[in-house]
Amino acid sequence: MSKCGFVALVGRPNAGKSTLMNSILGEKIAMVSQKANATRKRSNAIVMHGDAQIIFVDTPGLHEKEKILNQFMLEEALKAIGDCDLIVYLSPVTDSLEHYEKFLKINGGKKKHIVVLSKIDQVSQEKLFKRINSYNQYSDRFEALIPVSISKKVGHKDLLDTIVKYLDESPYLYDPEDITTQMLRDIYREFIREAIFDNVSDEVPYESDVIIDKIDEKRDIDHIRATIILEKESQKGIILGSGGSTIKRIGKSARLKIEQLSGKKVFLDLFVSVKKGWTNDKKFLEEIGYK
Repeated sequence: MSKCGFVALVGRPNAGKSTLMNSILGEKIAMVSQKANATRKRSNAIVMHGDAQIIFVDTPGLHEKEKILNQFMLEEALKAIGDCDLIVYLSPVTDSLEHYEKFLKINGGKKKHIVVLSKIDQVSQEKLFKRINSYNQYSDRFEALIPVSISKKVGHKDLLDTIVKYLDESPYLYDPEDITTQMLRDIYREFIREAIFDNVSDEVPYESDVIIDKIDEKRDIDHIRATIILEKESQKGIILGSGGSTIKRIGKSARLKIEQLSGKKVFLDLFVSVKKGWTNDKKFLEEIGYK
């Protein structure tokens, strides 16, 4: 009998959850940024490992802020924890135990979890052993502790082998050829958001979002029209840049990401719109997919 199950990737903001999921999948489907709180919604990656189908669920970082958008992000993470069969808690090896201890309170021992210590290539063996020993005081709370290096793909097989041990016997839920349950327009939206995070600093990326207005698929090229939503009029000039230089960089960066996934040429047409206070506008948030 095959095995199958949902595995939630959980951790503090900017812990590297999306990077780990993309690395294990071998395809880039989730946006990645050096800035914290870039991931806003859950996304799934379907990974086949032996006779098992693992559905990884990438989640927003565990954090608390007052804006309705941030509250939605926390709720997304909590829902993933409640719905999954197993949790992978991702912690950079340089982190203190504070974030993990907060997670233990949130989880409350309800779901089994594995601790993954990432970025082990950035510390000495001595520091790695010390960090592992510090987690040993909670050894009765987790099923396994696995050191990994995402950039060097060290520990990936150990992680997958361990996950499979804790999954129930089950038929596959998805076609083994599928790599995600997400619609392409949602992935493209995230790629444009990633390009904004990469090319614009300060608060603008956090107060911006993207709406995919239209996708016109043709044999050799896809035409995509998208609107960048901002909170303030002053942010419009920042996104556009002098002579449209910034939005051109954003468009080029996003287009290359989309083309790499789709395998086709892409014409990306970007527009900018201002919706004051949208991050605290519940009705508007629901209209653009934050339900």
